[in-house]
Amino acid sequence: MSGGTAGAGAAGRRTDDHHALECRGVTVGYGQRLVVSNLDLELGRGQMLALLGPSGSGKTTILSALAGFIPIRSGEIWIGGRQVAGPRRHDPPEARDVAVVFQGYALWPHLTAIETVAYPIRRRGVGPDAARREAAAILDRLGVGHLGARRPAEMSGGEQQRVGLGRALARRSGLQLFDEPTAHLDAELRERLLGELADQRRESGAAGIYATHDTAEALALADRVALVRDGRVVQLGSPREVYDTPVDLWAARLTGPATDLPATVLDCHDGRADLALGGATVTVAVSGAGALPDRDGPRPVRILVRPDWASLGGPLAAVVESVAFRGTHTDYRLASAAGIVGIRQGGPPRASVGDRVGWTLERVWFVEPPDEARDDGR
Repeated sequence: MSGGTAGAGAAGRRTDDHHALECRGVTVGYGQRLVVSNLDLELGRGQMLALLGPSGSGKTTILSALAGFIPIRSGEIWIGGRQVAGPRRHDPPEARDVAVVFQGYALWPHLTAIETVAYPIRRRGVGPDAARREAAAILDRLGVGHLGARRPAEMSGGEQQRVGLGRALARRSGLQLFDEPTAHLDAELRERLLGELADQRRESGAAGIYATHDTAEALALADRVALVRDGRVVQLGSPREVYDTPVDLWAARLTGPATDLPATVLDCHDGRADLALGGATVTVAVSGAGALPDRDGPRPVRILVRPDWASLGGPLAAVVESVAFRGTHTDYRLASAAGIVGIRQGGPPRASVGDRVGWTLERVWFVEPPDEARDDGR
C-alpha cells in the first residue's frame, strides 16, 4: 500500500498517485453494530475488483461508503489521488468522481430513458442536443435505443437495469461501482451486460468495483477478487489465486464447488505429493507455491478437491450417487471410501447411478478446516 499522505496538499490531493481507489482502515457501522471493520483496499487505474461474498457480508455497505452515501467511522478513503473521507472529512456523493449502478435501478420516475442518460452528460457541460446524441448512442450499445422515449414504469426490470448502467457510463467517472447489477437479468442478457462492462472499461480506462455473490461473474470479470466475510476481506488475489489456493474451506466453498477429504501424506517431492486416500495411493500435483506440508514422515491432512481436478478411471473405488448432464459437461457425485467427491468431465455421461467406478486425482490443495467462527453451516 502506498505510504502515508506524502505528496498530499492542503486540499487532500496527491499529484503522483496512480491509484483509482485507496482505503485505509475504513470502519463503517450502524448504531452500535459494526458492519465493515478495518478495511484496506487498493485499486489501480483501469482495474476491476470483484467483492465476492454471501448476502449480508457487507458488500453493499462498502460500496455505499465509497460512494459517499454513508459516512465512515474511522480510516481514510482516497479516490483518484484525492481524499474524500477521513477524520473530519466527508465529501458528498456529487463531489466524488464515482458512478454507481444499483441493484434496484434507482431511476428517476419522471424522466425518459434518454433524459436519464443525458443528465450526467449535461452535468459535464455538454449542450442539450449533443448530450441527447451521446445518450442515444449509449442506449443503442446497450440494446435499448428504441426505448429512449419511455419512462421507468413503461420498461421491464432488465430494460431499467440497462438504462441505469447507461447513466453510470455516461458520467465518465474514474471509478465505477456496481452493486449486483445482473441480479434480475436472464443468462443471455447477463452475458451481454458483462461484455459491455468489459468493453467500456477497456475504452475508458475507468476502474471498477463489482459486488456480487455469483462466483462465475466474479472470476470472469475481475482482475482481482476480494472475498468478503462479516465486513472483512479474508482473501485478496487474482481469480486464479482465490480459486486454486483458498485460505480456508469457507473461501474454497465460496469460490466454487469443492470437496474436503481426509488423506495421509506419505512423501512430497517437486511440487507433488504421494497420498494415501481411501485405501489406495495416488501421486498428485499440489496447487500453489509453498503449499506442501513441511513435516517429515506420514502425516494426516485435509485436502481440497475441485470437480475439474478429479476424473473417472483410476485406482480409487467409488459408487456413483448422482449424474447431471450439463450440455458441455457432466457432473458426477461419487461415494468413495475417502468420502463424497464431485467430478466434472466434458461430454455426455459415461456412468450411471449405482455403477461401481474407479476415479483418481490430478491435483489437490491442502486446507485448514474452518473454526467455529468461520463455519456458516454450509
